[in-house]
Amino acid sequence: MGAIFSSLGRTVAAGVALLLVIIGLVAALGATTMDVSGHAWAAFFVRWLHVLCAVMWVGLLWYFNFVQIPSMPKIPDAEKPAITKVIAPAALFWFRHAALWTVITGLTLAAMIGHIGALGTFARPHTAIAIGMWIALIMAFNVWFIIWPSQQKALGLVAVEPEAKAKAARIAGLTSRFNTMLSIPMLFCMVAQQNGGL
Repeated sequence: MGAIFSSLGRTVAAGVALLLVIIGLVAALGATTMDVSGHAWAAFFVRWLHVLCAVMWVGLLWYFNFVQIPSMPKIPDAEKPAITKVIAPAALFWFRHAALWTVITGLTLAAMIGHIGALGTFARPHTAIAIGMWIALIMAFNVWFIIWPSQQKALGLVAVEPEAKAKAARIAGLTSRFNTMLSIPMLFCMVAQQNGGL
């Protein structure tokens, strides 16, 4: 067990292997009617990837806003470089790429199941998904074009004057809070669509 859990790669591989065992057991017991060869299975698989990416994206967004940002004033100045030079850049890498892959898998799924047209209309039965997709696109735009460029300055990954660094930190923080606010109705809309829409 220690060999599996001492490596993130092996842990993820073990999670995938466990999933395959569960799918195999359920199929062997005849407890599923899912056709794994058709379009429905492909759409399900893309939805699963979309949810995995979204969990990482929103999870990191909430980590930043509920844990890291509020904790920074409590950390002694001598220890802050561990956050700003090591943890934050790594978390921001996964954060922005999770946002990108959430959008890619979400648009792929929308195209597969006939929701892509919802981006242009808010008519029933696509109202919830249209609102949710637009909110997610705004959030992803904020991640890549406001939060990430600002964080590069705030963390010293891009050299700027101290005033510009402080301004960038404030912009990144406020935009991150804005995305946290948007994540609440976005998640509601995504779930609402799966349960009859708005």
